[in-house]
Amino acid sequence: MDDVGTVMFLSWVITTTVLIRGCVSDPSDQSCLTHLSESLQDPNNLLHNWNPKNFVKPCNDSTSTLQGIICNNDRIYKLSLNNLSLRGTISPFLANCTNLQALDLSSNSLTGPIPPDLQSLVNLAVLNLSSNRLEGEVPPQLTLCAYLNIIDLHSNLLTGPIPQQLGLLVRLSAFDVSNNRLSGPIPASLSNRSGNLPRFNASSFEGNKDLYGYPLPLLRNKGLSVLAIVGIGLGSGLASLVLSFTGVCIWLKITERKMALEEGKISHLMPDY
Repeated sequence: MDDVGTVMFLSWVITTTVLIRGCVSDPSDQSCLTHLSESLQDPNNLLHNWNPKNFVKPCNDSTSTLQGIICNNDRIYKLSLNNLSLRGTISPFLANCTNLQALDLSSNSLTGPIPPDLQSLVNLAVLNLSSNRLEGEVPPQLTLCAYLNIIDLHSNLLTGPIPQQLGLLVRLSAFDVSNNRLSGPIPASLSNRSGNLPRFNASSFEGNKDLYGYPLPLLRNKGLSVLAIVGIGLGSGLASLVLSFTGVCIWLKITERKMALEEGKISHLMPDY
């Protein structure tokens, strides 16, 4: 094959490749949606067009016919499936939607853990998994999502400590883990951040029985609260007073009885005149 033929052949290969890529979506997005649909239960059939044939090409430039999906440049940009009464679990294969910048699965009935695999969503800026029934710990791997601006996990059943590594997310401006079952100290890297980094107030942490430290009120700190200590002191003092008073009464009764008995003995021994 001469040089002209070689150039023409390479041009054909490149053109064909571009055309094929223009007709087939990124396989990562297809895999992402396929596994996610398998992990979710949709009792109200609100995701009626979520089926494998529509996952082959979920995006057409910046549009999508699939419920809850917003696209940009033929990739899934935002996935919003909030308040749809969905059940099931969060698929770790969500990590295949590598261009995802906003994930909102809030106000459903999802269970199970938050997959640490979400660390692969390096473009993620918004993570809202609030108002579900998610269990397990808050994954420290979320720190690898360096662009995270919002983390909202409130009103779940999450346990364990808050990972202090999350304070390294310099873009983080909204953080809410209230009303869970978290425990341990609140990381200073989140509550007392340095420089111009946003600091999160008590509303971000309240509703966790065993969580303590600033910015929660002192009475919420680990151990007995001041009010409880005062109450115990007053109660102990009152109990001691009652016991002491009762003891004195009993002692007087016994003494009175002894004196009566002694008087009876004396009067019996006295001669009659």
